[in-house]
Amino acid sequence: MEKFHQSPNIYVGEVNIKVKNLDYSLNFYQNIIGFQVLEKTERKAVLTTDGKTPLLTLEQPANVIPKEGRTSGLYHFAILLPSRADLSVFLRHLLQTGYPLGAADHYVSEALYLNDPDGNGIEVYRDRPSSEWTWNNGLVSMATEELDGQGILAESDAEWKGLPAGTLMGHIHLHVGDLQKAEEFYTKGLGFKVVSYYPQAAFLSTGGYHHHIAINTWQGVGVEAPPKNSVGLNWYTLVFPDEYTREHTINQLRHLGVQITKEADYYVTSDPSGNQIRLVI
Repeated sequence: MEKFHQSPNIYVGEVNIKVKNLDYSLNFYQNIIGFQVLEKTERKAVLTTDGKTPLLTLEQPANVIPKEGRTSGLYHFAILLPSRADLSVFLRHLLQTGYPLGAADHYVSEALYLNDPDGNGIEVYRDRPSSEWTWNNGLVSMATEELDGQGILAESDAEWKGLPAGTLMGHIHLHVGDLQKAEEFYTKGLGFKVVSYYPQAAFLSTGGYHHHIAINTWQGVGVEAPPKNSVGLNWYTLVFPDEYTREHTINQLRHLGVQITKEADYYVTSDPSGNQIRLVI
């Protein structure tokens, strides 16, 4: 795998989502997606693929309510597999389970899409080598084409054993209420670069990746953040290479008038649409 998810880049490390029923969701995330449980309490489960790094955390809030339509929040989080062969094994497993899925070829990647039992969106994908991506004037070519499912299935006949250890949180795609404000926050505040535009959407990255973060107004311009106890995104982390880079970024955010609070060994902020972010090292 290429080095888009390590220093000196800033990238998404872990995603924390809210679910209605923890045990029901765990069954899905273990048996359909293939995570392992790192730690579990009555209302929370931390999931991993390598037995040590948290990638996804599920929480069941008190008085949890179902996902509401037309709010800001999670469109999908995206699980990046190490290879096309891994995607082959995963696709065959999904077809065998009969779980509903969508699929697309995005030029830069090949992707499968599904929803968890609560309607939280998930993408599982593999990247094409970056040498095969096409750039024009600082923007990378991406599209939504038909996936070569047969070609992917032909890559491997290995048995499915869950997500491989080298799996990463590849990117996160968010619904926002105001594209321009969100774009300013992620570029002038957090230091990401816009690398692709799509109708009512922007894709942003560091280090020349096709995107670590995507934002869209597909739920409608001006949508509000969902209630705190609603199913959906709780927070996600952005991993910084060092303290200096994080401090510099915090100063940029404060300069924009963004509110930031320090917690244990991380800082918490939210984008203009209320999507909460933890800045970690």
